[in-house]
Amino acid sequence: MNNRQKLKKVYDRTNGYCHICHKKLSLCNYGILGLKGAWHIEHSKAKANGGSDHLNNLYAACIECNFKKGTKSTRTMRRRNSVSRAPYNKEKREAIKNGNTVFGMLTGGAIGSLFGPGGVIICSVLGELLGEDLSPKR
Repeated sequence: MNNRQKLKKVYDRTNGYCHICHKKLSLCNYGILGLKGAWHIEHSKAKANGGSDHLNNLYAACIECNFKKGTKSTRTMRRRNSVSRAPYNKEKREAIKNGNTVFGMLTGGAIGSLFGPGGVIICSVLGELLGEDLSPKR
C-alpha cells in the first residue's frame, strides 16, 4: 500500500472527521498547518507508550488535537471534547441510518396496533419525526 492509499484509508476510517473532536477534515490538506481542515495521522496509542504503525492504531485528527494529545490517552482527549468514540465510517453510518428507519417503522406499527385509533395520532407524530408514513393500514 502506498502512502496516498494509506492516507485515504485512515481518512475514510472516520468519514473525514477528527477522531478526537469530530471536526470536519479535508483530505487534500493533510499536514498543512493553517489551512481549513488540516490534519495528521494520529496514533491512538502513542508510539512513546508502545503504540504501533498498524492501521488499527491510526486515526485522522486535526492538527490542533494531535498536538494537544501528545502521549495522553485518546479516551482522555475525547472526554475533554465531550466525545465518547471515534466518528463512524460511511458504511457504518449508512447501516445505522437504515437500521433506525426499519426500527422506527416497526415501532410505529406496534404502537398503532396496540393503541388502535389513538395509535394513529402517535404514529403520525412518530412518522413525521422519522420522515415515514407509519399510519396503520386498514
